[in-house]
Amino acid sequence: MIQSTFSEAGIAALNYERYHHTSPQIQKRMEVLYLKSKDLPHHEIRRLCGISKPTLVTYLRAYHLGGIEHVEHQHYHGQPSDLKRHHETIEAYFKEHPPRTSTEAQAIIERLTGIKRSPTQIRAFMKRIGLRLRKTGAIPGKATDPAKQAEQASC
Repeated sequence: MIQSTFSEAGIAALNYERYHHTSPQIQKRMEVLYLKSKDLPHHEIRRLCGISKPTLVTYLRAYHLGGIEHVEHQHYHGQPSDLKRHHETIEAYFKEHPPRTSTEAQAIIERLTGIKRSPTQIRAFMKRIGLRLRKTGAIPGKATDPAKQAEQASC
């Protein structure tokens, strides 16, 4: 059994972080540790927080090893994109031949790499590698009224 001691300052920090931390996962961890600091039994903490026994032990072990700072550390960094290894090629191509739409960019990326992604994923990828989509405005057409045509010609 992991025996952790909680100082008054530590309990106050846990109480604050369980509501104010930016990550909901970290808030849940802080809640678990706060309940542990109030000497609730493990089965009650697991029931209240909806976690398993191994998860509870993981949180307690992390706190025991490094305190609140260790518990706040996010270990999940997501999956790397398949397009990431092609980003130099894609970026160079798009700097030479900018796509007009994300659908056009999707087709070009599929042709260059063989990887098919949705236009939404293509927009997010292009933003990650530093490229921006630009909206262009429409140019008004020629006027049909002779007075307006003369006004446009003078501008």
